[in-house]
Amino acid sequence: MDHVSPQKARPYNAVSARWRALFGRAARKVPLDAGFGCPNRDGTLAAGGCIFCNARGSGTGLGSRMPLGAQWAYWSQRLRARWGQDLALVGYLQAFSNTHGPAERLAAVLDELAALPDMAGLCLATRPDSLDEEKTALLAALPVEEFWLELGLQSSNPATLARIRRGHDAACFAAAVRMAAGAGLKVTAHLMAGLPGEARADWDASVDFVNALPVAGVKFHNVYAAKGTELARMHLEGEAPLPELEEYADFVARALARLRPEIVVHRLHADPAHGELVAPAWAGARRRLHNTIAEVLRVRGVRQGMNRTERI
Repeated sequence: MDHVSPQKARPYNAVSARWRALFGRAARKVPLDAGFGCPNRDGTLAAGGCIFCNARGSGTGLGSRMPLGAQWAYWSQRLRARWGQDLALVGYLQAFSNTHGPAERLAAVLDELAALPDMAGLCLATRPDSLDEEKTALLAALPVEEFWLELGLQSSNPATLARIRRGHDAACFAAAVRMAAGAGLKVTAHLMAGLPGEARADWDASVDFVNALPVAGVKFHNVYAAKGTELARMHLEGEAPLPELEEYADFVARALARLRPEIVVHRLHADPAHGELVAPAWAGARRRLHNTIAEVLRVRGVRQGMNRTERI
């Protein structure tokens, strides 16, 4: 979860400012694990998953041990104890692909989510190849004030997508975005900067690709190697050099300058879970990472959209 400096210092359209305006108070995400799987792990597409994804799928691991209502109560209490009882709470289904499987399974989970007490909004992450019209309609009918559908792309480069074993192409992502946006959903695109084999031009091209689609939000991820991943093995064997901190800050600055100003920025960087980081060490130094990005933006005078090249 993002804990950053006041919005007045930000030259980009931060989701925290949107939520403060919408809810009238600060908001935080409540991590939820509904126990969904991933077609890139369960044999539907493959068994190994993306090279950067670990066995928990970036989730809490509570999906098999605790129902959604209990997870909500547990995390809500902890968050409000830290940030205040007036905090707005936004549910976040992050682990794996939260539309994978039968539509009936998704409908049952959405019914559980709709019944959670005092949930101001919901973010749900999935893969573009795990969506269809029926599931999109279920998501669009969810009775929640603020809903974001998060779709992973990572890169628009076909060679990169094959290298990281995504299991889908950029055209699949574009089709899913258009379908979801056509149903009235706000889509957040995930982009990873510093993937093996990519250069700045590849990153710029991916940002421009997303910028030309009807996305409403974006999440930037720094590439880090987590324990138990193929990327960690590749890095330790010298096959996958990872970007330096200053290089990643440059990626973010370049992206924000190109990004349409109305796109909501949900995150500038990812945070490894405790104990999972292999490399680079700076990925675990959250304050240093945030401050470095902020300083690069300040020195360069970056404002979101100042160099945009594409419009819908």
